[in-house]
Amino acid sequence: MLKIRAALGWLMTGMAALSIAATGLRAQAIRTSTAADRQSLALTVYNSGIALVRDARRIDLPQGSVRLQLSGIAQKLQPQTVQLAPTTGSAPWTVLEQDYLYNTVNPQSLLEAYVGRSLTLVRTRLENNSEVEVPIQAKLLAASPEPVWEVDGKVVTGLKVDHYVFPELPSSLSLKPSLIFLLQNHQAGEQVAEVSYLTDGMGWNADYVLTLATSGSQANLNGWVTLKNESGAIFPDASLQLIAGEVHRVYAPVALPEARMTMSMATAPPAPAQFTQQPFSSYHLYTLQRRTTLPDHESKQISLLSANHVSVTRTYEVNGQSYYYRNPEPGTPFKDPVEVRLKFENSKSNALGRPLPAGVVRVYRKDSAGHGQFLGEDRMDHTPEGEMINLNAGNAFDVTEERKQTDYQRLGQHSSEMTFEIVLRNHQSQPIQVTVNEPFGGDWELLSSSFPYQKTSAFSARFAVPVAANGEATLKYRVRVRWGG
Repeated sequence: MLKIRAALGWLMTGMAALSIAATGLRAQAIRTSTAADRQSLALTVYNSGIALVRDARRIDLPQGSVRLQLSGIAQKLQPQTVQLAPTTGSAPWTVLEQDYLYNTVNPQSLLEAYVGRSLTLVRTRLENNSEVEVPIQAKLLAASPEPVWEVDGKVVTGLKVDHYVFPELPSSLSLKPSLIFLLQNHQAGEQVAEVSYLTDGMGWNADYVLTLATSGSQANLNGWVTLKNESGAIFPDASLQLIAGEVHRVYAPVALPEARMTMSMATAPPAPAQFTQQPFSSYHLYTLQRRTTLPDHESKQISLLSANHVSVTRTYEVNGQSYYYRNPEPGTPFKDPVEVRLKFENSKSNALGRPLPAGVVRVYRKDSAGHGQFLGEDRMDHTPEGEMINLNAGNAFDVTEERKQTDYQRLGQHSSEMTFEIVLRNHQSQPIQVTVNEPFGGDWELLSSSFPYQKTSAFSARFAVPVAANGEATLKYRVRVRWGG
């Protein structure tokens, strides 16, 4: 009898606890916020494959325990970066928990959510020349790699089914990705709260077109920003800012496909500036002076700059290799490519004078008929105002170089002397100057040279060699090199 009374006591205590828990659940208010509640949306996109999203929503919260669900967010957000804060003042709530519900509805996720549960399988068969649906009640035992069913107490695989009927949407799935906050709210009323987070799948890069005039000494430079959105969300009517610079990240950034684009070759009045820029920490911040919409799974191009009459200098360069000075190969001629390089200063006096974010510069030149022809492309680094831009536009066709070692003398185990002869031929109708860059390596001393040289670093020298129209010039020098030991 005492045991029965004790058991009844435990039962009554358990029922009381359940009643208290149920009351707590009823007391927890639920609020849902969609994109319709949005007051403002701001994006800061980095050229390392991430973006900072700041999404301000108007929400009405009761006092007490509140479950707040926000939809209309990026599917690739980083949950550990989520923050919820009021736009003004201190927070009247305490965030107890926050969850990211990213398992959205699709056929496979529905099947996986129904493992261990029953649903209706519908098969069709032909009766009297018409299709008849035959429902079958089955329990799903496994969803992948293919469904396993329990039908009438038997385990069945390979069952051909026309479609499934699910009795309800599982609570573990959502139609769209959502953030769920468990709040303890201390002040009832309507407020504007901002949820901020970092998301992968977004980035930007700069693309430029440099169009040379027929003379080749002036050019028009047009720059475009290419934005890529693969975040899993649409960002309508958003304020947009771009960060140019190498932001340090703990893990590797998402690599976004490089955008290729074609732009008009025609000279046009400079477009009004759409971006303002300002230094920001160790980076540069570009702010679009209007709002824009970034659809998901799309790219967008926005004009960055347009500059006409940029003065450009074309040079020819030959770059030697350091291994030339380690191996004796007298009398063996070989050729180095002669690079065509385009140089211009990023200054206000040269129609520019603004920080230029890194990007690919595609070079065109107008032919005698005024048509732009593609000459080549090169990648430009982040270029502050006042710096020179130096582009490799490809190898010259009408300017050639031939090099041979005419003498080699070993002076000891770690020292030698060599004589080189470099013949430059110019098949063009105008004279040119070719810069020859020689990376000697080790300790070196130039003993003789047919042209003056400039020491450009501890291990290299530069020769400036003029070459007449339809003529040739020979650079001959002797160098002593010591290494190791």
